[in-house]
Amino acid sequence: MFYGEVALNLDVKGRLAIPSMYREPIAEACQNKLVLTYNAYENDSLWLYPEAEWEQVRNAVMALSTFDPMHRNLQRRLVGSAYHLSPDKGSRVLLPITLRQVASMEKRVVMLGLGSKFEIWNEDALMKQRHQVPAMNGEVSDAMKQLVL
Repeated sequence: MFYGEVALNLDVKGRLAIPSMYREPIAEACQNKLVLTYNAYENDSLWLYPEAEWEQVRNAVMALSTFDPMHRNLQRRLVGSAYHLSPDKGSRVLLPITLRQVASMEKRVVMLGLGSKFEIWNEDALMKQRHQVPAMNGEVSDAMKQLVL
């Protein structure tokens, strides 16, 4: 559904303008009803879901046992910190300050389309993360070979 990447600037109020290439697909997928939350795995990134996709993720996360501390942490991080968003007339969404602070987002961000959701990254953090990815020398799994080669 969503793919590609776009480097963007947040405005002084912390708003992100939805790139034109994503506006129509978002409107079709969810009538511009979006949910923003923390990335479950990386601190310098946020996840932006169409509402229906988010509801599936939310339900799966909340079905986990609250007796497990890792599950409770995931529930807090994803569900407890989620915000419902809709683009304004200028196709902008406000990234709440609490999420921006944790994700170190001040000005430059990168929006990545990853199938059913978007990742929004602090631009510098994404570049660092990309340089940490090990080269795919001879250690490519069989599954990766099927996908890539």
